[in-house]
Amino acid sequence: MTRLATPAALAGWRKTLQAAIDPKKPKLTVCGGTGCRANGSVELAEDFAKALHGAPDRSVELKLSGCHGFCQQGPIVLADPEGFFYRGVGLGDRARDVGEILEETFGKNRPVARLLYEDPRTGEKIPRHRDIPFYAKQHRIALRNNGRIDPNSLGDYVAADGYAALALALTLAPDEIIASMKKSGLRGRGGAGFPTGDKWALCRNAADRTMRHVICNGDEGDPGAFMDRSIMEGDPHSVLEGMAIGAYAMSGGICPAEGVIYVRAEYPLAVQNLGAAIRDAEAAGLLGDGILGTTFNFHVKIKEGAGAFVCGEETAMTASIEGRRGTPSPRPPYPAQRGLFGKPSNINNVETWANVPPILTRGAEWYAGIGTATSKGTKVFSLVGKVRNCGLVEVPMGTTLSEVVEGIGGGVPGGKPLKSVQTGGPSGGCIPAAQLGLPVDYEQLAKAGSIMGSGGLVVMDEDTCMVDIARYFLQFTRTESCGKCAPCRLGTRQMLLVLQEITAGKGTPAHLALLEEVASAVKVTSLCGLGSTAPNPVLTTLKCFREEYEEHVNASTCRAFVCSAMVSYFVEADRCIGCGACARACPTGACRGEKKKLHVIDQSICTKCGSCLAACPGVAAAVYRKSGDLTRREPQQKRPAAAKAA
Repeated sequence: MTRLATPAALAGWRKTLQAAIDPKKPKLTVCGGTGCRANGSVELAEDFAKALHGAPDRSVELKLSGCHGFCQQGPIVLADPEGFFYRGVGLGDRARDVGEILEETFGKNRPVARLLYEDPRTGEKIPRHRDIPFYAKQHRIALRNNGRIDPNSLGDYVAADGYAALALALTLAPDEIIASMKKSGLRGRGGAGFPTGDKWALCRNAADRTMRHVICNGDEGDPGAFMDRSIMEGDPHSVLEGMAIGAYAMSGGICPAEGVIYVRAEYPLAVQNLGAAIRDAEAAGLLGDGILGTTFNFHVKIKEGAGAFVCGEETAMTASIEGRRGTPSPRPPYPAQRGLFGKPSNINNVETWANVPPILTRGAEWYAGIGTATSKGTKVFSLVGKVRNCGLVEVPMGTTLSEVVEGIGGGVPGGKPLKSVQTGGPSGGCIPAAQLGLPVDYEQLAKAGSIMGSGGLVVMDEDTCMVDIARYFLQFTRTESCGKCAPCRLGTRQMLLVLQEITAGKGTPAHLALLEEVASAVKVTSLCGLGSTAPNPVLTTLKCFREEYEEHVNASTCRAFVCSAMVSYFVEADRCIGCGACARACPTGACRGEKKKLHVIDQSICTKCGSCLAACPGVAAAVYRKSGDLTRREPQQKRPAAAKAA
């Protein structure tokens, strides 16, 4: 790689790269994100490469990109210039899929119908990527390059206007850059939503003039969240460029700057791609000493975290980077005053850094024109749970939950009613279906008792027990608590014990009062954000779904048939055909019976796992609420009833 000595050299290289791009040239882009890799996308790309090598007459460009976002459809393949979107490629007969795509798409200029996306509501086959509602209704800024470029190609990133913002920044005064960030209204996407420009200004104006540490928080620990991971894996240079701009703004003309990316060790692809991007950027003169021929120096290193959820809190993170136990410290002093190794430090998360370059190149006014009055720009969400279209979604701030869940997510499968949406990960609140018109921004979510968090968004239907959900998330935060402060250490444990009693059918009305009292105390007295937000699932479910708590306590009933202490499994005599499916599936031998005769379930050893219900070919095995009328629940997906044996 030739070192770029000036911004003009960078601009010249970009011009050459862009001139070489032929928009009409056939191209195959295979998703190389973690989800698609798990389904064999790398091997799929290798098979495409072999097939193309064996057919030299086919001039098709092959690329392994980052995550496309629609993870549930993987492995994903895009065929350009037509823009055909193929899903589930290689899950069946890989050789057939590869052969048909090359022959039909590039030989006959038509799509392979069986591999096209099918709208779950209408059953319509949608050939082109741009027409699929999941993508068509998004506004991608942080995810602008994901699925479009090869994350291991510096040339791909530069051709997509990469490092143009850094070259521009080096011609500006640091205070001009900070003023632009303030004007844009960008707020930290890690959860707290602190104004980025103000945060940078605090760090730049810190009294200590010896060093500035610029840190990227890649410690994404929310269950089911993978927004930052996908950016680090699919567009690592955008993070590095944002950090370099921030480092120049906070240190230019004052002192040296150093960068650290704190990323979980269980994100090996992110670590690998970030490491390669750092090496390539240094070789090209875009990082390291004398960036683009200037006197600005900025080196970046990667710190692999051990996976502690609490290390997402900035003082715990700096402690971990220093090699100490990752526990939060009281503030002030704030990291901007005294952070990593006692020096002024700035910490922003991955998504925040990825937003910086386009703000500088396209203008603060452009970015400020997106979103709401107090929450500017877009937000990336990890849309998971009981929703048809799971994956990464980037929408303007102020978009309603309904637009995200129904418009992009396709709603709840099976025609079941939506019950709740939980935002903000395990520390977020549960918002009932009646409030789906809520605009998604920092203030509106806070009013509803939830948080933006890093962007986890879990959809729940009628088969979700809200008491059990509160218990589940509290179990997570209780385990992840560092234990340093008493309110969090003792309060999360006490709340969890109460919820376990309630879901076990041992709750009393006094438990509800105790739960609310402890949750409120933990929220206002904990040392860090983990403790202060841990009660959110409890408080919001108590507020919005109190009737479910009361049913658990007063009637020993779980309306969602989830809490096993409140349900029992039976075989109905008039429906059983004696096929033995339940007996074969039962892990404890509780289901018994002779062939072609009525089977029974021994309640003394039944673990209530539901295997019998899932295995029954008819609807003979059923689950009942443990109440006087033995209310029956039908299986979630009825199978065709088996013909009675002769």
